[in-house]
Amino acid sequence: MKLFPPPAAEQDYIGKFEPLGLLADESPYVDAGAELAEMLQAGKEECLAFIKENMSLGEPVNGWKLSPHVFDYNLDYLGIGTLPDWVFQDRDKAHFVRAIAARVGLWGNHGYEANYLQTFDDDRGEKLDGARKYVLHFDELPPVDAFWSITMYDVPDFYLAANPIDRYSIGDRTPGLSYNQDGSLDIYIQHESPGPDKEANWLPAPAGAFRPILREYQPRPEALDGTWVAPPVSRVE
Repeated sequence: MKLFPPPAAEQDYIGKFEPLGLLADESPYVDAGAELAEMLQAGKEECLAFIKENMSLGEPVNGWKLSPHVFDYNLDYLGIGTLPDWVFQDRDKAHFVRAIAARVGLWGNHGYEANYLQTFDDDRGEKLDGARKYVLHFDELPPVDAFWSITMYDVPDFYLAANPIDRYSIGDRTPGLSYNQDGSLDIYIQHESPGPDKEANWLPAPAGAFRPILREYQPRPEALDGTWVAPPVSRVE
């Protein structure tokens, strides 16, 4: 707090933590005893569980959760061109959303710049897992004025998934992406290669649980208002 002071508008909020010693020159918790360390760890786990329970903002559609406002928590360091309609005015809500954003993505764009959809579930409502094979079939591609991509992350740490072809995302800029004759697109999501004839459209998954994120850059209105919805991640028998 001393080295990196919060903005002036947060001073009243930060003052709540003074009784805990968080504003002191040296943290009183550096040499915490066993009992205090156990309490701090328990508090940390409780907070992480609360964030996990609430981090999937919005109701899922086809398993995907649309969260266009998850990065609208910044009230004090606004970039050039930030639209006022895309900023939380309620600071308590901004603090809560900032905690969620730090857990799921740390930093991102406002929804009108980039829209983020995440899913943990397949078309049967079961958790996505690299032990199974999936297809993501787009009859209509994501409506964007820039570009779109799908990035693979493992669960629960949300790290990129190592794979033999060094592919961590796939999208309309992926070289060699193969479209169907009618213009639709199939993305193969699985741990092992789907075979040479399909590998151009393969998004490698980790061996265990995973979470893909669909990013839509400069999304059109239909991507934000729910007119266009992402297709489900369908399990292949």
